[in-house]
Amino acid sequence: MNSDYILKNIVFVFLAGVLFTTACKKTERPVLSEVRPITEDWKMQSSEKISETDETRISQNNFSTAEWLEAVVPGTVLGSMATHGVIEDPYFGINMQQVDKEQFKKPWWYRTTFRINSTDLDKNISLRFNGINYRADLWINGKKVAGKNEFAGTFRMFTFNINKWVKEGQNTIALKIWQHADGEYSIGFVDWNPLPRDRNMGIFREVFLEINSGIKIRSPFVWSKVNTETLKDADLFVQAEVENNTKNVVEGILRADFELGVVEKKVKIAPGEILSCRFTPEEFSQLSVKDVKLWWPNGMGDPNLYPLKVEFLSEGKTLDRVENNYGIREIDSYLDENKNRAFTINGKFVLIKGGGWVDDLLLQDTRESIEAQMKYIRHMNLNAIRCEGFWGKDQTLYDLCDEYGILVMIGWNCHWEWEEYLLKPTHEKYGGAVSEEDKNLMAAYWKDQMLWLRNHPGIFVWMLGSDKLPAPDLERKYIELFEKYDPSRPYITSAGGAGTEDNNIVAEVPLVSDISGPTGMKMLGPYAYTPPVYWFTDTQLGGGYGFNTETCPGPNIMPLASLKKMLPEESLWPIDTTYWEYHTGRNAFKTLSRFRKALDARYGKSNSVEEFAFKSQVSNYELMRPMFEAFVAHKPKSTGLIQWMLNSAWPELYWQLYDTYLQPNGSFYGVRKACHPIHAIYRYGFHDIYLANEDLQDAENVTVIIRAFDIHSKEIFTDSWTGNIATNTSKFIYKLPEINGLTSVWFLDLRVLDENNNEVDNNIYWLSRKPDVLDYEAAKKLEWPFYTPLKGYADFTALDQLPKVKLEYDFNFETEGDKGKVTLHVKNPNTTLAFFTFFDLLNPATNEPVLPVFWSDNYITLLPEEGRTYTATFDMKNANGEKPLLKVKAWNADPVVLEIE
Repeated sequence: MNSDYILKNIVFVFLAGVLFTTACKKTERPVLSEVRPITEDWKMQSSEKISETDETRISQNNFSTAEWLEAVVPGTVLGSMATHGVIEDPYFGINMQQVDKEQFKKPWWYRTTFRINSTDLDKNISLRFNGINYRADLWINGKKVAGKNEFAGTFRMFTFNINKWVKEGQNTIALKIWQHADGEYSIGFVDWNPLPRDRNMGIFREVFLEINSGIKIRSPFVWSKVNTETLKDADLFVQAEVENNTKNVVEGILRADFELGVVEKKVKIAPGEILSCRFTPEEFSQLSVKDVKLWWPNGMGDPNLYPLKVEFLSEGKTLDRVENNYGIREIDSYLDENKNRAFTINGKFVLIKGGGWVDDLLLQDTRESIEAQMKYIRHMNLNAIRCEGFWGKDQTLYDLCDEYGILVMIGWNCHWEWEEYLLKPTHEKYGGAVSEEDKNLMAAYWKDQMLWLRNHPGIFVWMLGSDKLPAPDLERKYIELFEKYDPSRPYITSAGGAGTEDNNIVAEVPLVSDISGPTGMKMLGPYAYTPPVYWFTDTQLGGGYGFNTETCPGPNIMPLASLKKMLPEESLWPIDTTYWEYHTGRNAFKTLSRFRKALDARYGKSNSVEEFAFKSQVSNYELMRPMFEAFVAHKPKSTGLIQWMLNSAWPELYWQLYDTYLQPNGSFYGVRKACHPIHAIYRYGFHDIYLANEDLQDAENVTVIIRAFDIHSKEIFTDSWTGNIATNTSKFIYKLPEINGLTSVWFLDLRVLDENNNEVDNNIYWLSRKPDVLDYEAAKKLEWPFYTPLKGYADFTALDQLPKVKLEYDFNFETEGDKGKVTLHVKNPNTTLAFFTFFDLLNPATNEPVLPVFWSDNYITLLPEEGRTYTATFDMKNANGEKPLLKVKAWNADPVVLEIE
């Protein structure tokens, strides 16, 4: 064949390909809309300190704010004062008490400026507030735009057209803001910590200028029906709300590009109308998608996300475009044979393992702090958080939950259900919202929050109540909203329910909806000190069965370094009520007495804050691990567990797996151990062993090695089990016999080996021959059974008999970009085990912990002559860019601080 002919054909094919590609390439039209955040240069001042009596002057360009305070928007008044040093750190000691709350009972002014150009004036200009707390007068350029009666409600979102009040160049906006009054529905921290002195007043969510041609797309949303057999195919449904803020009928095309395809339809929108537009697979075959990557929660697969772009086109122009992400996943919920609430995702049963999320008390969270906590959640092998309330000053929390595969159960706060927190009479079954006005407000709140968040695949259930139910006609309003705006998720009327149906001691009235029936959820405690045996043996209250929406074994004392950050040095010891208990909870939880009594009885009295803090970590670990292990071992009889809580709103001693400084406590690593993908579990009270497989694959030829040691570190028993275990299951594998030679305290060591004889799990228990004895009769006499008292405590004081040991260390340090990694090999060359060994990385410049930090394991116990390797990763900036120091402390080893090579 002629070579010239071949060359000509090659050139022809190449040019044709170029022309075809160019012709087919999407050319995006410019968008005739813009969203401009207004976050900079805000000032604030108390109305009592403003001498100007003519309020029209305050929002004029030439008004002086030289004496005003710097304001953080989004944020709160008190948060801004703390950030800019107007007050002493309100989180330290009792400084919060020194802040005069009377100054916030009068309105405060917020003020800033923004610029408008000449082309903007030809468009629709709106001012959007995603959240103020609680009510405000709005002024622009000396003119009042809205008054406090209409511009009110924490969880409402407001958009004001401001064309007639703005001009080219600089414009001034001013808000006169009032805190919520008693009985109004605002942000609430219930009994978790002190009430912020300003009641979180301020502009607590984002503010935007929206400049467009009068057409605005809101809340684009994709939900899916998954083929649960193939786990590769799905039907997608796309929905968006389109506002017409013009005085004319607007016709155009609404187009949704969901990466896997594009759908579009012609729409006609009347003046002032908000059109809810839905695309379904019945109309558009493109929405039946094949070979897709599903969104999975942590531990079940990858949280795959796809981009979504929704546009409104009219007369050859793109009037608006909104982009976000979506995940393809399907949530289902049902009552199992025991009437317990259970959930599936993509057809697979999922054991919900999570903690209660709360925002920073002064709403000062940052993307960095939230992302660190998402990484902690994953590191603990958890898969969920519960938001009792619609938290977040923006969507960062929910975006990161989507990205990290964290399920979110979200809904209203019990703050609104009890008179002592809402500060107005409440209904015994329906809480505060029983008047028509309140029910209408709740429905309006819900609509705004649901539309704001519905695009997030991480949100798996809407919670309409916490401790009580919505009134029936309010629930009907919610159902109408679900049908119109989000038919994709289940809703639950209350986080409580199970155990209340028979009007027993747990609740004054049964928590059963007249419309949707029983919740299948339980909220039966405990919330105070609870020993390990409770979780496995209790079958009436908070034990390891059903879905426990909030529960815990009591206070979680911080490690010593955090206590020193929180309390004045002179108040560190002895424990007092003035400082220590100010950092507990409120009401029934404003005490450490139950925890301290148990700690002293079981581990011996502490003589210093150092001893108390360390023993507290031993207790934290010992108490938290079995709570999660019981729910893991007992599934599917157990369906969900929410530790109350995951984090803390401020530095405190209650209900946390890590503190506000991001320091993990003993509970953190107890949870990580309990939720390990392949895990051998000792069941307290039954003296047997279960094997759990939370991994994605079946495990075959697994071996569990079982050994017991006495207090002298002598091995007194050994045996093993070998067998298979399917994915997403737990099962009984071994009944421990009577073991000869048990001492008052003894150790049970469990190791799991895979079919290649590689260790995939290790777990050691310290056990007492003297049992903890629960007093269920005493619990029945409590006004509210938030815990079960004990009439006998286990005795671990023999741990003090452990001889001192010296450990050997070999470690190295390396960096990759801005990340640091320490690899530590620890050897116990002694004939005595090294009990409860804690590793800490210290910033060499400050001698304080490097946080956040991710140890592969911590608070570990090494058997005699055992060596293990551990790693820790962290951000170099948190160590001043230098090699950190390594601090090691064990129960029976003196602390050492080592320089890392």
